[in-house]
Amino acid sequence: MKIAILLYEDMTALDAIGPYEVLSRLPDAEVKFVAERAGLVKTDTGFLRLSAEYSLSEVPEADVLLVPGGPGDAAVRRNEEILGWVRGIHEGTRFTTSVCTGSLILGAAGLLRGLRATSHWTQLEVLRGFGAEPTGERVVVQGKIVTAAGVSSGIDMGLRLLQTIVGDDFAQAIQLGIEYDPEPPFDCGSPRKAKDHVVQMVRAAMDGAYA
Repeated sequence: MKIAILLYEDMTALDAIGPYEVLSRLPDAEVKFVAERAGLVKTDTGFLRLSAEYSLSEVPEADVLLVPGGPGDAAVRRNEEILGWVRGIHEGTRFTTSVCTGSLILGAAGLLRGLRATSHWTQLEVLRGFGAEPTGERVVVQGKIVTAAGVSSGIDMGLRLLQTIVGDDFAQAIQLGIEYDPEPPFDCGSPRKAKDHVVQMVRAAMDGAYA
């Protein structure tokens, strides 16, 4: 199973690494981290860099394409070289996936027209501009296109893919193996549950990051 994970400047690390930790455990997984140019890629915090061992031209096909999100997605949406690569890879994938605002990149590549899709809750309405129907669901499956909501939902998406590819038992074994049994201190992981002033704090921070 060939898995291509797109990296780009100012992406959110967990968007890529969360699903990677799940999908890399497929028995026949072959994971390649890909960027416009091979080398280190700075993530959105500025502290962490991820290594892309392959350039776009070196990875012309994959069974699974994963596109993460992050503030850097705006530049990627204007980058025809990357968008063309996404479209080309998508033609032969078994699954084309995104996490967080990675769905906006899929939208900019023209892959979401007429489909339901999700993204980070602060950016959901942007999907309409790409002809998609935004939904606040955590993971949305539309044929071979699978979009996940904000950041941590990439782990859920990875498990959903494992369930489809190799079945319930294997997916459950991986979930147990990585001990994915979250017990956060607050029940505020959705804007529907969080206090209004907390929602506004996050929205202001996101608006600043995506300005």
